[in-house]
Amino acid sequence: MSDFRVRLANLRRPRLLMHAARFGLGDYRRERDLRRLIRCGMSPEQTVPSLISVEAELEETRLAGDAAYSVTRHIEVLIALLAEARLLPRAGLA
Repeated sequence: MSDFRVRLANLRRPRLLMHAARFGLGDYRRERDLRRLIRCGMSPEQTVPSLISVEAELEETRLAGDAAYSVTRHIEVLIALLAEARLLPRAGLA
């Protein structure tokens, strides 16, 4: 299992934050939303690590109580992260 898969499996965030992200999965449009959140290649293998990095920065900002924290952006990144993770090939099935 690659490092980003381990980090994704161990991701622990407040219940309300994750609930909002799961709720938004139905409205996620890869072509529209991903370009706005990160600037990298379009394969899930490239986007998931980038999204994990962006999300970790947002989580640090949230935990620090920084006024620059945006709960909306955090939810958008979590939605993209959950959606992109679903596109990854399953480990051991290749």
